[in-house]
Amino acid sequence: MSTKVAKAHSKFVRISPRKVKIVCDLIRGKDTGLARAILMQTPKAASEVMIKLLNSAVANAENNHEMDPDNLFVSETYANPGPTLKRIRAVGRGRAHRIFKRTSHITIVVAEKE
Repeated sequence: MSTKVAKAHSKFVRISPRKVKIVCDLIRGKDTGLARAILMQTPKAASEVMIKLLNSAVANAENNHEMDPDNLFVSETYANPGPTLKRIRAVGRGRAHRIFKRTSHITIVVAEKE
């Protein structure tokens, strides 16, 4: 027996995956309404991106899979590393240090409660 699921992806987000995973752990397994409320009150940069992604996943479930939006919960959420932008910063004595600007690929999966 397979349950219906709907996904939403956001790729190349300019936030480190380590920072996004903290927010992912807050909403995993929660109802979509509760997850949205948690994200609205979370003072993290990743929560703004996650709200948009959660709304997109709920809209995908409603429009593409004919699922009831009031009966959805966040079944999976994860953030994988994307490509890293390498930059140079000048330091003393004519040297340079490498700066890594990390990106994330974020996924939210919603499913219907049984």
